[in-house]
Amino acid sequence: MSVAHELNEAMTTVSADLRTGPDAAVRARRVARGFLGKAALNGAAEMCDAVELVVSELVTNVVRHTDGRVCRVELTDVGDGLEIAVTDSDPRPPRWRSPDLSGGGGFGWPLVHRLASSVRVSTRPTGKTVHALLTPGLVPA
Repeated sequence: MSVAHELNEAMTTVSADLRTGPDAAVRARRVARGFLGKAALNGAAEMCDAVELVVSELVTNVVRHTDGRVCRVELTDVGDGLEIAVTDSDPRPPRWRSPDLSGGGGFGWPLVHRLASSVRVSTRPTGKTVHALLTPGLVPA
């Protein structure tokens, strides 16, 4: 399933290195679901669908828009919410584009921004990390 899959003892962080490919988003959702089921995160139940959707969209963006063979998914209980971080080897940040109603995409990045209370991108010469913070009570129903 993954190159590495780590869950710290306090169950506040889980990380998984996933091979990119057609089933990467499915594997990322499985990691998120497993973490939410074991972590003592306040509001985890109400955020479960949103967390899975954001993880899925961010990993799908890696698969569709980068040439990397592996991405890292990390979920961290930050006390007042859950931070999702997806790291890949392409330094180009995600970009906004008009949604393609004929099936060409363009919906994921706006959706991530709608579900997250904050989104930021950290870039470096060897890649980037997209961080999305989901906060209980602020996740749209």
